[in-house]
Amino acid sequence: MADGTKAVVDTSAADAATDEAALAAAIDELAGSEDAAESTSADAREDATAPGRTEADEEDDDAPAAGPGSTVGEETSEITAPLSVQELRAELAAGSPRKKPAPEPARPARRPTDPQPTVDPRDTATLPRTLPAPQRRSGDMIGHRYRLEECISQTETFSSWRAVDEKLRRAVGVHLMASGHQRARKVLAAAKSAALLGDPRFVQVLDAVHEGELVYVVREWLPHSSDLARLLANGPMEPHEAYQMVRQVADAVAAAHRRGQAHLRLTPRCVLRTDSGQYRINGIAVDAALRGLPAEDAEDAQRADTRAIGALLFAALTHRWPYPEDRYDLQGLPKDLQNAAPDQVRAGVHKGLSELAARALFDQPPHHAQPITTPEELVRAIARMPRIRQPEPELPAFPTPPRHNTHALPTAPNPTRVADTSVAPLPASSRPTSSRRARRRLRRVVKATAWTVALGAIGVASWQFVDSLRHTGSATASPLPSVSSSSSSAPSPQASTHNPAPITIKGAQSYNPLGEGSDGNAAKAVDNDPSTTWNTQWYNDQFGTKPPALKSGTGLIIDLGSSQTVSSVAVQFVGEHTAELRVPTAAAAANPSQARPEGFTVVGKQTGTNVEYALDAPVTTRYLLIWLTALPKDNVGHYVGQVAEVKVSG
Repeated sequence: MADGTKAVVDTSAADAATDEAALAAAIDELAGSEDAAESTSADAREDATAPGRTEADEEDDDAPAAGPGSTVGEETSEITAPLSVQELRAELAAGSPRKKPAPEPARPARRPTDPQPTVDPRDTATLPRTLPAPQRRSGDMIGHRYRLEECISQTETFSSWRAVDEKLRRAVGVHLMASGHQRARKVLAAAKSAALLGDPRFVQVLDAVHEGELVYVVREWLPHSSDLARLLANGPMEPHEAYQMVRQVADAVAAAHRRGQAHLRLTPRCVLRTDSGQYRINGIAVDAALRGLPAEDAEDAQRADTRAIGALLFAALTHRWPYPEDRYDLQGLPKDLQNAAPDQVRAGVHKGLSELAARALFDQPPHHAQPITTPEELVRAIARMPRIRQPEPELPAFPTPPRHNTHALPTAPNPTRVADTSVAPLPASSRPTSSRRARRRLRRVVKATAWTVALGAIGVASWQFVDSLRHTGSATASPLPSVSSSSSSAPSPQASTHNPAPITIKGAQSYNPLGEGSDGNAAKAVDNDPSTTWNTQWYNDQFGTKPPALKSGTGLIIDLGSSQTVSSVAVQFVGEHTAELRVPTAAAAANPSQARPEGFTVVGKQTGTNVEYALDAPVTTRYLLIWLTALPKDNVGHYVGQVAEVKVSG
C-alpha cells in the first residue's frame, strides 16, 4: 500500500513536470513570435527610409485625389494584446492551450511616402493607416476667418486653396489636412519654424492652427507673380534672367541653411517671380512635411537643396528637365545625355552658367570640374562669375515728322500771271499724321503760305493799277483790275479726317496697391472675347462712401508693349461703372504696378456700361490704368467690378 501511494505521487510529479515543460515551450514560442514581428517591423521601417528615393516617388503624392463619387481605400492593422503567463497557465491547466495563429497574408511593401499607422487611444482595435484630405467646398469658412475660394491642388492627404482673409480683406493661401493624420504634427512644426524665419525672400507663413479635426496652414498669396514652370512654358530664359534667378534663389536658400532651415522640395513651382523682377521661394519646410519626406541631416539637406537649385538653372538654360522623366511641362533628357552640361544639350547656352549648373547638379561634373555641394559654396561661385549685364532695350520707332520746307512756292516767270498761282497740294506722305502737334504745325505753315500769296497778289495788282494811270493819265480810264479769288483768299488744304487705328494690347494685370482686389484673370479683359470678364474682389461698401474707407478704388493696368500714341480707349463693363482713365507719370512709368494711385495722371472719367475715353490731346505712353471708383451690386448685395473688354486706338 505504501509503494502504491509512492507510485501515485511520482506520477503526479511527472505530470507536473510535463505541464511545466509545455508551458515553457509555449512561452518561448510566444516570445519568439513577438521578436520576429518586431524584427519584421524594424526591417520594414528601415526599407521605407532607405536611400535611393526618386523624384517620381515624391511626385506620386501630387496626384489628384479621387473625385466625390469615388472611394479611397484605407489599410487597417489589428492590434491583439498577448496573453499573460498566468492566463497561459490557466489555459494549459484547463487543457485548452492557445493555438498558434494562422499566418497573415503578406502585405505590399510600403512606399517611403506612405504615413506610419497612428494609434487612437479611444479605439485600439482597428486604426487607419492614412486619412483622406478634408472635403471642403468653395465658400466654406475656416477658423471663422478664412473663406475658401478656389481649390488649387488636392492630393490624398491634403488640399491647397486660394482663400480670402475676411478680417484683413486680402487673399491668402491655405493648406488643409486632417488633424488625425500622422503628418499633422510635423506640418504644424514645419509651418511654425518657417514663420520664425522672417526672410522676405520666402513666401511668409501667416498662421498654423490645429482646430478640432482640422489642421490648416495659412500663407501669403502673391497674385501678380508667375512660377518658374510658367515662365519656362514658351522657352528657355535669357542669360541675364537666368543669372538673376539662380543668384537670388541661392542667396535665399543659403541664408535659410545658416539659420537651420532647409527646403528639401525645391521645384519650379516653388520659385515665384514678381512683377518687379524679384524671386521669392514658396513652401520652405512645409511642402516637404505635407508630402511626408523624411528628415535629413544638415549635410544631406544642403546637398539636396544645392542639387535642386542646379536643376532649376539647368531647366532655365535648356528648357529641358535634367532627369529621364518629364516634369513640370518640360521634356526629360534621354539616357545618352545624362550628366551632360547644359551647353551640350542646347546650343548657345552661356558657358559660365552652364558650368555652374553642372557643378551644382552632378556629383561628377563633366570636364573634371569640382562639384558644388552646399548653397554657401554656390553663392561664392556665383560671386566669382563675371556679372552678366541686362541687354539694352530696343528703342521704339518714332514717326518721322513731315518736312514742310521742301514744298516751296513756284516762281512766277511773268508778274502778270502771279494771280493764277496757287499752292500745290501736299503729297500723301506729308499729309497730317495722327499727332495733334504735327497737325498744328502744318496748319501754321499753310496759313503763312496763304498770307504770302495774298499779299503778293495785292502788290502785283497795285503795280498794274499805277502803271495804267501813268499811261492814260486818268484814274478813271482803267478800272481796278479784279483779283482772282484764288489769289486773294487763303487756299483751303485738303480736309484731313483722322481714322483711329487699333493698337495691339500686349498684356494686362490687376493694379491694387491698397490691398487685394481681383481674381487674377486680367488677361480676360483683353482677349477679344466679351463673354469672359476680369472680376474685382467683392466689397461690402463703395470706395470712400463709408468712413473709414478701406481704399479709394481698384484698377486694371493695360500694357501696350512699347510707347504708343493713344487717342481713344473703349471699355466694356458688365453693369454700370464709374472709372477714370489714367496714364503714369515719368517717375511711375518704369514700374507702374508698384506705384501709388497718385503716380498717375487722370486723362478722362466716364460712367456707364460701354464707355469711350476720347482724348482731347493724344498721349504717348506704354501703360494705361483703368481706375474703378464706383462698382455695381451683384445678386447678393456685394459691390463687384467686371471688365469684359478693353480696346485702345491711336
